[in-house]
Amino acid sequence: MTNQKIKPRKRRGGNYFNLIDNIGSLLEQARKDVYYAVNKILVQTYWEIGKKIVEFEQSGKERAEYGSGLLDRLSDDLIERYGRGFSAYNLRKMRQFYSMFQKWETVSPKLAWSHYRLILRIDEELARSFYIKEVEKENWSVRVLDRQINSMLFERIALSKDKKGVLKLAQKGQIIEKASDLIKDPYILEFLGLEESSKYTESQLEQKIIDNLQKFLLELGKGFMFVSRQQRITLEDEHFYIDLVFYNRLLKCFVIIDLKIGKLTHQDLGQLQMYVHYYDREVKQDDENPAIGILLCADKKEAVVKYTLPKDNKQIFASKYKLYLPDKKVLQQEIKKLLRD
Repeated sequence: MTNQKIKPRKRRGGNYFNLIDNIGSLLEQARKDVYYAVNKILVQTYWEIGKKIVEFEQSGKERAEYGSGLLDRLSDDLIERYGRGFSAYNLRKMRQFYSMFQKWETVSPKLAWSHYRLILRIDEELARSFYIKEVEKENWSVRVLDRQINSMLFERIALSKDKKGVLKLAQKGQIIEKASDLIKDPYILEFLGLEESSKYTESQLEQKIIDNLQKFLLELGKGFMFVSRQQRITLEDEHFYIDLVFYNRLLKCFVIIDLKIGKLTHQDLGQLQMYVHYYDREVKQDDENPAIGILLCADKKEAVVKYTLPKDNKQIFASKYKLYLPDKKVLQQEIKKLLRD
């Protein structure tokens, strides 16, 4: 058997590769359009099914013949006729879906049925509205939405606002206009996998954050980009190391994060202020806004923060971090109290 030389493939002109790219763009857009079209039809179909069930249940006499076993019987008959996907559990979700969104115009075309299944778990109407707005604006995946709901994102942001601000948050989602809009208290870092009772160093905490950087960026919020870790700055031959540096493209400013596993002291805040001032004077460009400093600590003393920072402080913030998901009932009760005041 003789060896045959493989002829090299001739390189085609640039216009040919442009043709491939253009066709590829058309195909990708077509796939997206098909996905959104199928998604909209599926969501609308489930809404219509929920409506039919509710209307039947409200009809009176005929409903009484089936009693409380209506959905179980309906499930068996639909599965027999149309196949899987119509369990009694799913039918209850469809009924709940219609009951929560009785006007079709209130159903967002940008959310898939999987999104809505998570939204249906939320009892508070303001929180539901907030998460729907955030999925629409930020294009959250189902996994991201699930994590944000479990970490009580709405409640954590809402507790930093007044009653009017909470209502605005539910109507428009989170709007980033100033430094304080970025801040959460607490930050939830359950994805690090650290036990609350275990002993770990600040270096270990930092490494865990770097190892889970994508999830940490999600917890930080909108517009964050990672810049560096352990960045060295030198002042009169003395070296200092900044734990983490980010940039927020929405506010056009650097965000400096210092980690503290022990009790917060005024010296910690003073050091963070020094880092922020350094960035403002040595790093910040003329078209950028002043830097923000966040002291992320396990134990925050409000009095220390209050009397260390100036009254008109707009750059330095101290927030707790927690290594476990918050108590939902406690946060929900605090929000209800806020709305009553």
